[in-house]
Amino acid sequence: METEDKVIRCKAAVAWEPGKPLSVEEVDVAPPKDHEVRIKIAASGVCHTDWTYLCYCNKGLKSQVFPFVLGHEGAGVVESVGSGVTNVQPGDKVILLMLPQCNECDYCLNPKTNYCLKIRGKIKQHMLADGTSRITCRGQQVNQFVGVSTFCEYTVVPEYNVAKIDRDAPLDKVCLLGCGVATGYGAAVNIAKVERGSVCAVFGLGAVGLAAVMGCKAAGASRIIGVDVNAEKGEIGKKFGVSEFVNPNDQNKPIQEVLVEMTGGGVDYSFECVGNVTLMREAFESCRDAWGTCVILGLTENALLSVSPGDLLLGRTLKGSTLGGWKSASGLPKLVDDYMSGRILLDEFVTHTLPLEEINHAFELMTNGKSIRTVITM
Repeated sequence: METEDKVIRCKAAVAWEPGKPLSVEEVDVAPPKDHEVRIKIAASGVCHTDWTYLCYCNKGLKSQVFPFVLGHEGAGVVESVGSGVTNVQPGDKVILLMLPQCNECDYCLNPKTNYCLKIRGKIKQHMLADGTSRITCRGQQVNQFVGVSTFCEYTVVPEYNVAKIDRDAPLDKVCLLGCGVATGYGAAVNIAKVERGSVCAVFGLGAVGLAAVMGCKAAGASRIIGVDVNAEKGEIGKKFGVSEFVNPNDQNKPIQEVLVEMTGGGVDYSFECVGNVTLMREAFESCRDAWGTCVILGLTENALLSVSPGDLLLGRTLKGSTLGGWKSASGLPKLVDDYMSGRILLDEFVTHTLPLEEINHAFELMTNGKSIRTVITM
């Protein structure tokens, strides 16, 4: 390609300060180094995790990352590769991976986890393996959110942060598998391991929560109770498998008590998909005391979750999950295949499609409960 080995000037949404609107700027994206891949981003979902980092980076979530380019739910086409890259080549369609999969470290070789130790510390600092970024703006380095930065027309990532996918896959849909849909769906089928005939409650019916509902349905749950303060989510949830809807604002007692009464003792599985410690405790306490399992999916701003040991002694389980337990590079292409075969939904999650210039409007839609997922197209 004519851009190979050259710096590419393009647009990106840059976060300069905590809690401030993103600024669409011209940036320079350097060529990939050894074992790196440069990707032309086609589409990126706007995830609540992006918003959380933007707003709370100065409250314990690494304030030193500014300036940086957010976005981690992206898909695109490989533009060029650095020396030593063998898993993809220019022209391949790919999903970017917020969790790498190197297939070499102890974690990658262990079936019990989807974490990867490769450059884990650098990714937490929003840098690449050499401790730098390939993106610059106004003459200074701009850090890369979890090492990927998909709110940019081009980005450079390590080779183990991309997964090659079906060449016919629509990138403006499968990008959602980079985080939200894979996270919720996998929480039900991989982490909780929901059983046929079980009773489930999903707290928060955003994209992650609706994907968890979809996973519960796929696993054969007999009742799926959706919990949300947005009354409109009751009807929306039905498309994904919600069988009953409860709005905590309409109740005269704590929601966990309502659910325990509704189910004759508590649900078998609950999922907290918002990132609120009060809601996490309510989700946990809604579980049946002898065998109920609560899975935490929501990211919160370093708040502490208080749980009584007595709530655990009889057999309740509290678990956390990132990316739904999928081994990223090997698992997400299979989910793409499931979508292409009609086994999982993706189109139904996309309520808005906007250009990069309207990224701040996308955040407004999300925080005001007006969207399930907004997709930014480049």
